[in-house]
This record gives sequence, structure tokens and C-alpha cells, in this order.
Amino acid sequence: MKYSLVSRRTKAALLAGGALVLPQALHAQDAGTLDAEEVGDEAVADVADEGNVIVVSGFRESLNAAVAAKREAVGQVDVIVAEDIAKFPDTNLAESLQRIPGVAIERDAGEGRQITVRGLGAQFTRVRVNGMETIATSVDGASSNRDRAFDFNVFASELFNSIVVNKTASAKLDEGSLGAVIDLSTGNPLAYGAGTKLVVTAQGRYNDLNDDISPRLAGLAAWNNADETFGVSASVAWSKYETAELGNNSVRWANNATFRSVGGVDCEANPADPGCVEVREAFHPRIPRYGLVNHERERLGATAAVQFRPTDSTDIEINALYSNFKEDRDEYWGEVLLRSNEDEIDVVDYTIDGPNLVSADLSNAWIRNERYHRESETDFYQVSGRFEQRFGDFTATLSGGFSKSDATIPVETTIIFDDRDGDYSYDYSDMKFPRLTFGTDVTDPGNFQLAEFRDRPSRVENKFKTIALDLEYEPVHGLTLSAGPFYRKFEFFTTSARRDSQYCSAFDCAPGAYGAPVTPDLAELFELGDAGQPAGNTNAWIVPDLDAAVAFLDLYNIPAATREGDERGVSEEVTGGYFQTDFEIDPGVRMTGNFGVRYAHTDQSSQGFVSGQYVNVDRSYDDFLPAANLNIFPADNFIVRGAIAQVITRPTLGSLTPGGSVDEFNFRISSGNPFIEPYRAWNYDLSLEWYFAPGAILSLAGFVKDIESFPVSASREITYAQSGLPTSLLTSGTPAYDAVVNGTDPGRLFESRTTINGEGAVIKGLELGLNLPFSAFTGADFVSDFGILGNVTYVDSNRDEEFGGEIYEITFPGVSKYSANGTIYYDNGRFSVRVSGAYRSDYNTGGSGNGNFLEGFGSTFNLDASIRYKLTDNIELLVDGNNLTDQYRYRWTDDPTRRNYENNHFGRIIMVGARVEF
Repeated sequence: MKYSLVSRRTKAALLAGGALVLPQALHAQDAGTLDAEEVGDEAVADVADEGNVIVVSGFRESLNAAVAAKREAVGQVDVIVAEDIAKFPDTNLAESLQRIPGVAIERDAGEGRQITVRGLGAQFTRVRVNGMETIATSVDGASSNRDRAFDFNVFASELFNSIVVNKTASAKLDEGSLGAVIDLSTGNPLAYGAGTKLVVTAQGRYNDLNDDISPRLAGLAAWNNADETFGVSASVAWSKYETAELGNNSVRWANNATFRSVGGVDCEANPADPGCVEVREAFHPRIPRYGLVNHERERLGATAAVQFRPTDSTDIEINALYSNFKEDRDEYWGEVLLRSNEDEIDVVDYTIDGPNLVSADLSNAWIRNERYHRESETDFYQVSGRFEQRFGDFTATLSGGFSKSDATIPVETTIIFDDRDGDYSYDYSDMKFPRLTFGTDVTDPGNFQLAEFRDRPSRVENKFKTIALDLEYEPVHGLTLSAGPFYRKFEFFTTSARRDSQYCSAFDCAPGAYGAPVTPDLAELFELGDAGQPAGNTNAWIVPDLDAAVAFLDLYNIPAATREGDERGVSEEVTGGYFQTDFEIDPGVRMTGNFGVRYAHTDQSSQGFVSGQYVNVDRSYDDFLPAANLNIFPADNFIVRGAIAQVITRPTLGSLTPGGSVDEFNFRISSGNPFIEPYRAWNYDLSLEWYFAPGAILSLAGFVKDIESFPVSASREITYAQSGLPTSLLTSGTPAYDAVVNGTDPGRLFESRTTINGEGAVIKGLELGLNLPFSAFTGADFVSDFGILGNVTYVDSNRDEEFGGEIYEITFPGVSKYSANGTIYYDNGRFSVRVSGAYRSDYNTGGSGNGNFLEGFGSTFNLDASIRYKLTDNIELLVDGNNLTDQYRYRWTDDPTRRNYENNHFGRIIMVGARVEF
């Protein structure tokens, strides 16, 4: 086995978010290659102290590299590196990030999508790819990501070789984050060494919930000349798979709705009847249902890079990254539409538990069988370049690039069958697994009419242009002065259209009909499968045959009307510069650190429709952001780190539009505020790190984020006429349309929501981390090949929020009070096994509706495992298992009652394959 020594220069570039350290990197002018037996544990420590990192192939050694990089960093940094060439530790970048203290992830379709860092959600985290800030956008269960959050599921993990999480700010580091700046690197060609290298990985992916077997392929090719002054590399990764999401959904609960009758009593004629009153005041599910959401995904990614280093003083790099992420989402629901139809439904029998109408038998119920189909695609492009030139003690680095993320939904179709006089019963005695039973034959097409259809194409586009010049001067050893200007331009635009209608509003209907008769050729039978449902649940029903129904309606030839409230954009130009001093002194005890200031001038332009007119609103603001980091070494293996910085996160994109949109089912008008202030905060950090053995660390970090102001939603009641919005925004068949247009009542009250600058708050927390190779306590025996790593994070993010005239103490959206990760591993160089568990306590996702206070998710525990066996030095067998406990995801509405919103599971995933290196 060979060890490779990575130079101080390369490691510094890694920590700055630039060049990548590959685990088997041979790029090092000041380092050679040593046989393993020539390097003992003491030598490893010595090399790390001298500013070099020893990196070898294998999981344990990748942990050693990460520990060494963390040790030598000036700020609080966590690093994940690939185990070997083109071999990232996890199949998903977000799932790797959750191994880092203070990081929790949010999942979509069972896989990691976005992250939360130290109590702040994805919109507060900036992500840079190859040193350049960017945004990647995908589509979740509701819509495209229309904010600053970065969607990690857009990329194949095989394309990346390192993740660096910068938890503390410095003047040199890009502004825009209250949480963290995350650097993703795709690698540098010269890191692969002279000659040609080729790596191919192939796996089969099996999901036990739908028995889907799918391919996952990746490959990397690199070539360097004999002098290692010129190199090229390219990689590609492709996968195609299906994930089933089986479970139930209530689409929230509501109260204060009068049913037609309760226990035979006419509630309109007898509004004071005790039964009518208690049923009206209790919360009932709006659309109780079981169903399947099937995700068919295809992900293609590619990288290309050229690197030229003609002398030790000149380094030129060009990197390109492309990703294409497609998903077809298909939903099959059997439901009852209580929402807005209560006055036509009879409650025959019922049970009330606390504030909830926990079970009920209904007649004249609106049975609705729904088929939903959405096609989405994200194309991501990035081209970036870096030119570094050294002149003795002076270094100049010019970098720049362009990125674009284009997320489109060309098709988002819903076809609805209704039976508006059916019998139905529900029982939510078990909130997570209710019993939902149809008393009407829901497998007979003759009982239904094609009542409604929708199609809602949309698009979201993000663009970044960046250029920066970094100047660095080292007048004496231990002192470095750096400064430089920068320019960034960010552009966001989103639009959507609709071709929604009730059938009888678009076509002629027979007298008394509310839709077209459903014939067998328009329907297909759906059978539920394992959704955790109890005995007595109805598990089969017809749903629209999508292709037949679309052809019957000629749906896609119906003109789509652009939604004014959903067409908006934001453009930001940021110019500025920074000055920073890095130092290393030893007045009896070694100290390192930096201090400086960053200046950013932001020109913001927001566009959107106001009362039918497209308007543009301009503004600008300035920020001076001081930052300082100090590290004290009381002993060679112990570091005390402190940091203080003023930081900002620019406002959420949805808040900046001058326009608005109408929620036609909840009588709500939402509009933005182009003059909302950025989130501004002072961050204070203190950590203790004990490197008690080679490759080992025990760390404790505390942090405080004193946030000056949080933009908050402000709400007031207005009439629809007072909004100034045209009635053409209302869609036929919705409650708002019926109330305002058909009822000719523009005085109908609506809730008007906008965003204002609210009060500030303080987020504080603790992170405890451990990386313990058992070789720290034993000799060269079997036990020394084992190790553990783990972390626990506690976040206190309480703040006050008003609801219903009362003040409640709540946590910030997206913040779990506790999160933890742990991994047990065995690695002897040829055979390795890893078992990892990730826990996240419950958290809220923000405001709700229909009289519910907050929404959120319950606690989760995910268990994954990985097995590797090297048949030869060039052939490795792979087995990965994800979500081995088949964790359900429980979403609730209202706190503290936590009524069921949805409860789904996604199946266990097993991947088997091989990796071959030439």
C-alpha cells in the first residue's frame, strides 16, 4: 500500500473551497510517496503538524484526511472526502452531510434533498460548486423550489470528491449565510498523477416496496502527462429508478364548518342543536385518503476539467459540470372531499376525542377518486475557471464562471372522478394509520362522473455570474495579507399557467349532471398495497386512466392561462471587496487566526403583477461585515477556537415579489414585499478540539446566532374587491370562484398575507463530536480495524409567535431540538463494513391554515449500511443498504394536538455492484 502526502498549498485550497484534495492525490511538489511500513503513527502526526495531510485509499484513511484538514483549518470546518477516486461515501450528498455535527437533512421521496445547519434552514445556507456560488432547483411534493435553498438531490454523488462545511465566517468567504457556506468539489485532473486512470462502477438498485430493480452506473477517466503539468479528466454518472410512497393523507384538518345534518337533525334549521354544535366546532379531516405516490426518477451527471501547471508558480483550471434530473410523479388517491362540501354531507354517527371529530359515518359524501401526473426536469450547467499566478511572496488569483438551473414542469395534470352521494366512514383513533372505508362500490365506473380536470405547467430559472480577484501577500512568515474585489449577478424568474376547469364549465353536460359519465375505457382499477392500513380499510378503487382521459378531453390543446400572481422575478447585482489578515504567532503558546471586513453593495430589482399590471421595483442596500477567527493551541493536540462575525442572508425570493397570488380554497391572498430587509445577525462561536490519538478527535462546540430581525407574515382581513386583483384570477369550480363570481359577492372576506420585518431572536446550541479509531487503544490486532464516529447536536431556537390572540413559544421552522448520527465501522484495507444511524427529533415547518397552528414532521431514525470487499487491488465488490428499517415519515398539522397530515413509507433499498479501476 502507498501513502500520498498532500501539500500545504493543495490543502489550503481545499479549505478555501477551491482545488480538491483527492484521497489518492499524487499532486505535491513538496511531498513524495512512501511505503506504508515507512510511515508510523508518529510520522502521521508530524506531517499533519507541518501542514501536510497523509491520505491513503480506504474509509479509515478518508476519515484521517478529514480530521487532519479540520485540525489545520483556521475557522470551524468539517470535511468529507471520497474514500478513493470517484467514490463518495454515500449515494446522496445530503445524506453524507448529515454525518456532520449540527447538520440535519430534509427528505423528498425517501432521499435527502435539503439541509439545516445549526438551527437554520436551507435558505440560510450558501452552496458553492468548485468555488462558485450557485443554486440547484428540483421539485418536491407540492411545487418547484422557488427559494435560495440548494437541492442536493439534483446531483449524483459520484461526481464529487469532497464537501467542506464552513461553519464560521471570514472576510474572504462569500457572504449570504447565517448558517454555513458549503463547498462541493468535483476534483482536479493533476491530482490523479501521471498516466491514464479509468474507474467504472455499476450497481443494481432494489426497492422492496415495489420490487423495482434499476441500474446505477458511474465512470471516471483522467490523463496526466509524464511531468504532471497538464491533465484532463471527465466523469459521468447515470441512474434510473422508481420509489413508491405509500400511505395516507388528510390534507389538513378544519373546523367551524356546518354539516347538513348530524344524527338526523337538520343543522341549518337547528344551528343550536348540541350535536350540530359539537360537530361544527370539532376538527375533521378535510380530504381523508389513502394512496400511492410513485416517483420515477432519472439522473444524469457529467464533469469535465482541464488543468495546466507549466511552473510551480502558475496554475490554470477550467471546470464544467452538467446535471439532468427528471422525475415523473404519479398519484392514485381514493378520497372523500369534505373540504367546502360539509353543508351537503350528513353525519350519521360520530366520535369526538378532545378537539377532534376523530371518527364519523357519512352519507351523501363527495367521494373523489383522483389521478395526478407530473413531469418535471431540471437542467443544471456550470462552467468556471481559475487562474493563479505567484510572484515570490505575492499571489494573484482570478476566478469566475456562470451557472444556470432551469427547472420545468411541462405537465402537471389532475383528472377527477366524483360520486357526490356516497356512503363513507373514517376512524382516526390511530392518527398515524386511520381506517378509511367506502360504503359505496368504488370499483364500479358507473357510479362516477368525470367532474374536474387541471393542468398547471410551470418553470423556475436561476442564473449566477461570478468574477473575483484575490490578491495575497506574505511579507514575513506567519503573516498573510489578502484583499480583492468581487462581482456577482443572480437572476431568478418563475412563471406558471393553468388549464383548470369543472367539466360542465368547459363542455356541455346532461341536465342534472356534474360531469361526463365514466365508462370502463376511461378508468383503471388501483389496488393499494402495503400502506400500513388497518383491517377493514378499503384497498381498491378505480382511478382515471390518464392517457384515455387526456385524449377524451383533448386537454393539452386547451389554451393555458398564465397566472399573474405566479409570474415574478428577482435580480440582484452584488459588488464589493474584502480585506483580511491571517496570522500565526507563538508568544509562549501557538495562536493562529484571521480578522478582516467584507463589504457588499446589493442592487435589487423585483418584478411581478399588481392588480393586473406587471411592475418593477428597485432598491439597494449596503453591508459591512467584520469577521475574526482565533485558534489557541495550549498543547499540540488541543485547540480552542473562537469566532465572531456579522453575517447576512438575503430575503427569501417569494417575499421579494411585488405581486401576489390567490388561494381559492382557503380564501387567502398572499403578496410579497420588495422592501423587506435581509436577515442580519451576529454569530459567536467557541469550540474545543482534542486530537487525542492519530485520526481521532473529541470536539465540543457552542454557538450563538443573535438575529436582528426575522421577516414574518402579517395578516389582516379584507374584501376581495379591496385587494385590487381581477376576478379573472379565480378558477371555475373553486370555493372562491363560487363565492365571488357566481355569487357576485366581491365583498367576500379574504385573509390578506404579506411579509414584514419582525422581531429578532437568538439561536444557540451545542455540538458534540467523536471520531474514534480503535487503533488508538490497541496494537495491530483485529480490534484495531474497528472504529466509531458520531455526533449529537442540541439547538435552542425558541421564539414567541401570536396565534388566535395568544402568544406561543415555538421553535424556528425546520429546526429539530436534537439530532444525532453514529457510525460503527470495520476496515482492514480489503474488507470494510459500515453501519450508520441518523436521528432527528420532530420539528415544525412553519405556519398552517384552516385554524391549525403550525405544521411539521415527527421524529425519524434512518439506518444505512455499506459493505466493501476488494477481490484485487483493482476490483471491489459493493453492497449498500439504505433505510433498512423502512422508516415512516409522519407529518402533522396543529401544535400541540398534532393531527395527521400524512404518514408514508418508501421501502428499503439494496444496491449491489462492483467497481473496477484500470
